[in-house]
Amino acid sequence: MVDNLVNFFVHISGGKPVLMGLWGGVFTTLLNTLGAILVLMFRNPGQKFMDTSLGFAAGVMLAASFTSLILPGVEMGGVVPVLIGILAGSFFLDISDHLIPHMHNIIGTEGIHPERVKAVWLFIIAITLHNMPEGLAVGVGFGSGKIRDAIVLMIAIGIQNIPEGFSVAVSAISAGYNRGFYAIYTGIRSGVVEIPLALLGAWAVHKIQVIIPYAMGFAAGAMLYVISDEIVPETHRKGHERYATFGTIIGIVVMLYLDVVFG
Repeated sequence: MVDNLVNFFVHISGGKPVLMGLWGGVFTTLLNTLGAILVLMFRNPGQKFMDTSLGFAAGVMLAASFTSLILPGVEMGGVVPVLIGILAGSFFLDISDHLIPHMHNIIGTEGIHPERVKAVWLFIIAITLHNMPEGLAVGVGFGSGKIRDAIVLMIAIGIQNIPEGFSVAVSAISAGYNRGFYAIYTGIRSGVVEIPLALLGAWAVHKIQVIIPYAMGFAAGAMLYVISDEIVPETHRKGHERYATFGTIIGIVVMLYLDVVFG
């Protein structure tokens, strides 16, 4: 299966890593869109289901950070550049999280002057912050030249984008936008950021090979920050931490399976 995907990506991109990164971002964005569309079928999902599904997304991101970014980065450039990248990525997300106004269902508003931004946009920005490191990770994977690893990472990120896209669409409805079309549109907009970031990540590491291990660490650190600072607290505040934890474990299992079988 992965061999066919490798051949397909090489064919549609002419073997150019930057274009592969672009198509990888398109793929993950499409699955984010699929998740948003599901709001038409499940307009009022229970909080337990939402916490479990987001826990699953966290598990996929956690495993992918190590199997597709940290460990390959160490193999390519040594442990120090990767560790520097991890710290830089986590600090970047921390600064963004504290400066950019956004809102979570349970945690509430964060950032500077969130009261000046409409509620629905606060939800969109929150999920966009989540998606930034994911798009960057996919682009860095393709730009590094490790196409098989990048495709496994792309598939994993795409899978976990489905519950994230669904979550932001549900949040739009909760914010008062009860029309299905607008909720879907909101979910789509939150994931589109992955396309330019995937393109940027692929271009940067392809043009400047020496930054590959730093970039892999940066993307991993950003994702680890999102998991610990955003997703875990969000899914453990309504008494569903047991379900969210098992969702996380299942996400890790799925990612490890993809990595071993298709990697």
